[in-house]
Amino acid sequence: MLKILKVNHFFAVATALFITVAFSGCVGGQLGQDNSNEYRNGMVVSANELASRVGLNILKKGGNAIDAAVAVQFALAVVYPNAGNIGGGGFMVYRGASGETNSLDFRETAPAIASRDMYLDSVGNPIVDKSLEGHLASGVPGSVAGMVAAHEKYGKLKWADLIEPAIALAKNGFKVSEQQAGEFNRRKERFVKNNPQGTALVKETDWLEDDVLLQPELAATLEKIRDKGQAGFYEGPVADSLLAEMRRGGGIISAEDLKNYKAIWRKPIVGNYKEYRIVTMPPPSSGGIALIQLLKSVEPYPLKRWGLNSDSTVQLMVEAERRVYADRAEYLGDPDFYKVPQVQLLNDAYIKSRMANFNWAYATPSSEIKAGVLKGAEHEETTHFSIVDRDGNAVSVTTTLNGSYGSSVVVKGGGFLLNNEMDDFSVKPGSPNMYGLVGGEANAIAPGKRMLSSMAPTIVEKDGKLFMIVGTPGGSTIITSVFQTIVNVIEFNKNMQSAVNAKKFHHQWLPDTLYVEKGALDSITTLKLINKGYPILERGSIGRVDAILKTKWGYYQGGADKRGDDKALGW
Repeated sequence: MLKILKVNHFFAVATALFITVAFSGCVGGQLGQDNSNEYRNGMVVSANELASRVGLNILKKGGNAIDAAVAVQFALAVVYPNAGNIGGGGFMVYRGASGETNSLDFRETAPAIASRDMYLDSVGNPIVDKSLEGHLASGVPGSVAGMVAAHEKYGKLKWADLIEPAIALAKNGFKVSEQQAGEFNRRKERFVKNNPQGTALVKETDWLEDDVLLQPELAATLEKIRDKGQAGFYEGPVADSLLAEMRRGGGIISAEDLKNYKAIWRKPIVGNYKEYRIVTMPPPSSGGIALIQLLKSVEPYPLKRWGLNSDSTVQLMVEAERRVYADRAEYLGDPDFYKVPQVQLLNDAYIKSRMANFNWAYATPSSEIKAGVLKGAEHEETTHFSIVDRDGNAVSVTTTLNGSYGSSVVVKGGGFLLNNEMDDFSVKPGSPNMYGLVGGEANAIAPGKRMLSSMAPTIVEKDGKLFMIVGTPGGSTIITSVFQTIVNVIEFNKNMQSAVNAKKFHHQWLPDTLYVEKGALDSITTLKLINKGYPILERGSIGRVDAILKTKWGYYQGGADKRGDDKALGW
């Protein structure tokens, strides 16, 4: 339940407003320290224990981090269908044991007959549901191509061995969690509406915790991917099923769209924060550039002295976020279609200039913040997993269907959900998407184009060595969640689990609202911010960070987010 605290110039009224909100806990809302999950030989942290166990078993069999990532990706498509997928896409950041870095873009693309105004009505207004639900909301999936590309470049074990665990989970079934049962029940009407021929996600009676989910159609699809790799998904019977689904529901993905899809290796975004080196995802993810901007914006200030979620810390971070999201809306898009001014956006002097007009005495209204002037121009349902192997190879992967359970369309005969990523385009430049994010011309719809994302899989180094692997789902809150988790470790000396557990806050320029997890701020901090003009909207969970920290003793320490069923496993 959301509760809003509006700006009021009278302290007494503000106090009364605040008392109505049941904030709990101390500053930071920590859920307790946990040093028990430290391991020497490798670690997997994902959104589901079964998937984490699949990845760990691959590591124990001699597989490397990429092998484990492939196995986890396909396992999540079975056991975590709200975001794990083969019908969506995502991003991977890789760091080899020797220090080599790379990033893989397997983001979905707009179909060839997609058009700029395809989701607008006759007078030019967005038809919201068309880009969110049903067949027309889906972009061309990239996950299978991404896993194939990663394995071909860095994999060690046989491809088939990496897919077998997912096949077994789909064929033999698994017990759903209490959280999953509730999600299936709440979405039953939508699943029935979009899948008149039936789906394994719907049964006559309500789902209960420990009910077994069997997915024979998905198992058959995974067997074809096991046997034929990329062609097993983008061609042949699986592709035929997907295309039949498009015809049945008015979608526009074609056989040529599927055959032409390619994952792309891109040069990672690299920046520095104090003595740390940040390796993160480039466009069409906005996450990497925005993360570096945020870190550089707060770097000159004494966060360590101010403390976690103090009024000064929160105010500084919010003002940085306000400016960074304004830049995101104006300047970021698919670099194959739009010349992203990456160098200028990451320039130290530019970032410093963006923070120059912020005032400690009051909130800067977002109406007064526009994208910066560059010189020398050149929910929220995603999932993340972090993996490191015994040799020190590290992988940070964020993958998504966009909304929870994507478009709610399950391909008949294929057994997998399709994404609703087309909503991540600027359906109408200047209008918000499902996360309230506003985009511009740089992210307008075009055939073959990749929609802008907030995903921010990241690897952090210290003194030339691996330090942290981090990422999260959360739609527009991804960037700020990764930002705060990194700061929690570096500035506030949190171990990995405590850094992940710490309550978060979020501002994204528009709407001009400070979103706060319940319990994130104490009463004094909240009142100080209210009286400076920050409208505070209390909400539920922000992010589901899954991260790994390498301690100074050489152990891997996991942080699996307690906001979900996430699990860190190591050996």
